[in-house]
Amino acid sequence: MNRSIARRGRRALARFLVTGPLLAAGALSGVPVAHAAVADDIRINEVVTTGDVNDSIELFNKGTAAIDVSGWILRDDDNSHTYKIASGTTLAAGGYRAFDVHDKFGLGSADEARLYLADGKTLVDGFSWSQHSDPSWSRCPDGTGAVKQAATVTLGAPNGCGTSGGGGSTDPVAWPGSNSVTTADASNVFGQDLSGLYQEGDVLWGAQNSGKLWRLVRDGSTGWKPDTSNGWSSGKTLRFTGGSGSPDSEGVTLTGSGATGGAFVASERNGDASGTSRLSVLKYDVTASGSSLTASKEWNLTSDLPATGSNLGLEGITWVPDTYLTGAAFKDASTGAAYDPARYGAHSGGVFFVGVEGTGTIYGYVLADSGSYTRVASISSGMAGVMELQWEPQAARLWAVCDNTCDGQHRTLKIGATGAFTTTAVYNRPTGMPNYNNEGFSLAGSSECVAGSKPVYWSDDTNDGGHALRRGTITC
Repeated sequence: MNRSIARRGRRALARFLVTGPLLAAGALSGVPVAHAAVADDIRINEVVTTGDVNDSIELFNKGTAAIDVSGWILRDDDNSHTYKIASGTTLAAGGYRAFDVHDKFGLGSADEARLYLADGKTLVDGFSWSQHSDPSWSRCPDGTGAVKQAATVTLGAPNGCGTSGGGGSTDPVAWPGSNSVTTADASNVFGQDLSGLYQEGDVLWGAQNSGKLWRLVRDGSTGWKPDTSNGWSSGKTLRFTGGSGSPDSEGVTLTGSGATGGAFVASERNGDASGTSRLSVLKYDVTASGSSLTASKEWNLTSDLPATGSNLGLEGITWVPDTYLTGAAFKDASTGAAYDPARYGAHSGGVFFVGVEGTGTIYGYVLADSGSYTRVASISSGMAGVMELQWEPQAARLWAVCDNTCDGQHRTLKIGATGAFTTTAVYNRPTGMPNYNNEGFSLAGSSECVAGSKPVYWSDDTNDGGHALRRGTITC
């Protein structure tokens, strides 16, 4: 797929490429079908999990034509739990329809609502949460906005999009720093597809979708340039374990051990088989010489995650230390009890959080040194997609970032009283930065705090104006 397509267009094109063949197959078998672009007009618009009005999922048609949803499938986070929409069900343009699913499956406090076409394979929309609705998870505005806690249940009617309940306000506010943004690289150094970022002191790591990892060093006081030592001049080519393939490297992070403990890269597919999802976290020894790096470990999470388009998978990755999680009484979704690192044996000393572009969901995993993994969290970002995740230890908060699909929105999350990550703030992008296709975001450490501000950096996948890196600030 041409990665130069703007992210919003790329998402739509990816959905079309994934659903097209399946829809055609459905037509031949007599199953009710819909064109991919039409199916994209149907959105999960409200979810109620309290049981007061029974567990319900509302759909909304944001398009301009009626859509037949006969036979479409609703599921929670268990693929064996299925609610089939009755034959003859049509959603008018601008219409709402709520489905009481409690007879088929219950919606838990940490769960998902997913909508599939009648083939049961093609994902149309999905939303996950880490606490019960209070009383309603509602999309605001209807059909197009982010999902937030709403104060009233409005099944079958326009959502009550007032103040958020239970997790802080989800109404966007101004960027918490300077609105001035400047370039932070020389002209046309990286080209397109620069994605995830991670700053480690005087080194900035960058993951590029074409299967590359960059090690960048300071260029003056405000910029970055490729390291010219140890084979890093043009970035290093990444390979899967065994030395084959080309990971679609979207995000990069380090653990508390820093670069000496390896770089961990999130990949959504193998570029040599680009039509197939391969949702993996790969570990690399970045001290090795040569112009390429072969993964020492792969945690392939594909079978544990809901299906997405091959170009709508893992985008962001970050690592949160066990010390913070236990101190904040983080709740382990796999046990329902407080997170206990000792339960998992040898691992990184923390939990890796990965963001899915196609659903906007964040998942937390303990990646064992043995190569096994355990999912310990499923978190709704409240955004249409997640392109970057960053843990900011100085403020003990998790940043989730969306690109031009969400107009460059940033969200912060912290562990609340229930032991789950919940949104604490929603920020608009700086007014001095156009709506770039930013897929990477990184924050400087506290050592760079000067006069109450510190630098942050974005990577622009489209390389607008010949620049892929930009610099701004936030308050410390």
